[in-house]
Amino acid sequence: MEVPKEQIATLMEHGLYDSAEMLGSFLVSSSTVSAETSPHLKAENLVKLLSPFDVLISVANFILLGDALFHQREYRRAIHTYKQALHHCTRIPKQNSSISRSSLSLSTRLSVNASGVSGINENEVKFKIASSHFALNETKAAIAEMESVKTRSLEMNILMAKLHRNSGYNRGAITFYKECLRQCPYVLEAVIGLAELGVTAKDIISSFTQTPNRSAKVSLDQIDPTRWLQRYVEAQCCVASHAYKGALELFAELLQRFPNNVHLLTETAKVEAIIGKNDEAIMRFEKVRSIDPYTLTCMDEYAMLLQIKCDYSRLNKLVHDLLSIDHTRAEVFVALAVLWERKDARTGLSYAEKSIRVDERHIPGYIMKGNLLLLAKRPEAAALAFRAAQNLRSDLRSYQGLVHSYLAFGKTKEALYTAREAMNAMPQSAKALKLVGDVHANTSSGREKAKKFYESSLRLEPGYLGAALALADLHLMEGRNGDAISLLERYLKDWADDSLHVKLAQVFAAANMLQDALSHFQAALRINPQSEAAKKGLDRLEKQMKGIDPDAADENDENDVEDVDGDTEEAELM
Repeated sequence: MEVPKEQIATLMEHGLYDSAEMLGSFLVSSSTVSAETSPHLKAENLVKLLSPFDVLISVANFILLGDALFHQREYRRAIHTYKQALHHCTRIPKQNSSISRSSLSLSTRLSVNASGVSGINENEVKFKIASSHFALNETKAAIAEMESVKTRSLEMNILMAKLHRNSGYNRGAITFYKECLRQCPYVLEAVIGLAELGVTAKDIISSFTQTPNRSAKVSLDQIDPTRWLQRYVEAQCCVASHAYKGALELFAELLQRFPNNVHLLTETAKVEAIIGKNDEAIMRFEKVRSIDPYTLTCMDEYAMLLQIKCDYSRLNKLVHDLLSIDHTRAEVFVALAVLWERKDARTGLSYAEKSIRVDERHIPGYIMKGNLLLLAKRPEAAALAFRAAQNLRSDLRSYQGLVHSYLAFGKTKEALYTAREAMNAMPQSAKALKLVGDVHANTSSGREKAKKFYESSLRLEPGYLGAALALADLHLMEGRNGDAISLLERYLKDWADDSLHVKLAQVFAAANMLQDALSHFQAALRINPQSEAAKKGLDRLEKQMKGIDPDAADENDENDVEDVDGDTEEAELM
């Protein structure tokens, strides 16, 4: 041939996909076939004019060109090229030949048996077509392509698991994930997938010892002599079932053995962020970046934490670093949305939507979109975003977002139902209990119930500042200023938090202890000079000091809600 096929394989191996694509156009152009001939006639002429070996090589060249296009993310062209390869493949005569396996490039994944030319491995080509459809979010087309493949490799099974899960066929996804673990017990994404689909740790672990050859049983000790893999499975199942305390204990045990494991550190930081251990999570993410400064995984979660802490200097640096690594990733768009929330919420929203377009299963993108829509006073649209996040994987943030969205547009019954759902899903979560309290506190008739939920939350987690602040708010609404002050002052020793000082300042202002209020507003601003709550509080305090009622024009009618079918259930959980 005028252009040796080995050259395109060399280009592919070195990642020179532009050159590989251009050279591929030469490889698939046969001088024996007229340029005017239709593609269908080309295939027939190839059979007539070329030897079986030459036809096989021609088909292989189409696959190489398809691979180059795939790596260039030109998925539609890749699909078209792979299909051309399959079309030609059907016309290869099934006759004996002395072609040896070594005569074909490994990069083309050709399959040649001892009896003669069996042609291209068509299953591999179909897998490439399905992978291209998957990259285009064309799940049905990808499944249809893969269903004709009967004998599947490990990578084919993991693709099938993802496709079925994306389509909502969870039983099928579980079957394929388990098949992956039978082929190789260390496919950790299969472990995470099974855990998220509700499969128990015992059931997942049993998949390790079920080899494809039923007669050859393998013990867990052979697979995992020190049982770290078993602990990893248990940790992921704890995360999926919202047993976050157990998950942290298991991750801590694993980190003792693998102290600089970026994946374990990231997983731990995610859990710490979920349960409100923000300072610990930030330190964990910082360690991840110190070990691997080019990682993008969960860096949008880190950006959200920096925003909560109002650490805009570190947030700016983080976003700058992420953009220099890969500006096309969903995590980067979410981080940009976080950065722009304070400057221009509309721009932030556009970045959050871009993250979802890049990856329609990226949960932080939906969470950020929901937060920005709430900020824009569009609670109905925010509820849709939080519901989309919850459909992918329910966690505390999606529940919180839904509850606050429902409350914002007067759907108190729906808010109460969602909060109870969170409480049932996470019975040992102080934050889930507080969420039910938040709904009851929204109405004058529910304040006593809210008080009980906040107190239950604090019994479950005595250091939970969020519940303490909410309970102090209730005391303040009921005129129990002394109770609010004594409650909050207990937290001053352990919490250097601007929101704690702001709340204390508000209570002191309500009790007409204006100098104490001023002192705590100033303390809040020393901790966080960007605190909007402290700035607004100081403005109100100035009005009080001038004898102006700051609430004169802010009277709102309360929206009472009838408590629906849940008192007994709530009492048990309290």
